[in-house]
Amino acid sequence: MANAIRLADFRSAVFFVGAGMSAESGVPTYRGRGGVWGQYDYAEYACQRAFDRDPGKVLDFHELRRTRALACAPHAGHTALANLQAGHPALRVVTQNIDGMLQRAGVRVDAELHGSLWRLRCATHGVREDAATGSFATRHCERCGAALRPDIIWFEDAVDERVFAHAGDLIGDCALFVSVGTSGVVYPAANFIPLARRAGAYMVEINPEATEASAMFDRCIAEPAGTALATHFR
Repeated sequence: MANAIRLADFRSAVFFVGAGMSAESGVPTYRGRGGVWGQYDYAEYACQRAFDRDPGKVLDFHELRRTRALACAPHAGHTALANLQAGHPALRVVTQNIDGMLQRAGVRVDAELHGSLWRLRCATHGVREDAATGSFATRHCERCGAALRPDIIWFEDAVDERVFAHAGDLIGDCALFVSVGTSGVVYPAANFIPLARRAGAYMVEINPEATEASAMFDRCIAEPAGTALATHFR
């Protein structure tokens, strides 16, 4: 494409990936049409209070989410992003998604703002990977026996300040900022869009529909990520 964006023209780039990227693979979004929290009450399944009250119920729900994610395959946009990153080591990826679709496509993710379905953590002994299947390998800490909770930023949780700080450092220093499939209204993650604008990055939005943040971008590509990432970047 004649007006394709050449990553080599920028000293650094951050692709900021949201739920719309995974939705193209069939992974449900959270607040949009058909979203997870339109069907389930987060207070029963996705907050610390729910976990403290009934950890088995919460873990059953997250196993279901893992199984559903595994039933979906990365799409052409995931593959295109992995290929772009392989050719441009300065391309960094920050995601709001917890489903692991990017990693399954071979994308190196630099910051997972909201955690991951494929990790569990013990309040005393920290995080452990659990990436094999839909079912958790174990639901209890092997050291102390405590119930393990998903390593996800739930409703009512504080964000992981170290992860957000790292993402902020990357975005605040990037020359190209590409928002992919994000509405720009979920805070505090949405604060990274004006941060990139203030830092002077060239701003590109990929979303089939305009968002509340579209006015902050220099170029808006009104296409699905599976099409846009494969055709507008090189």
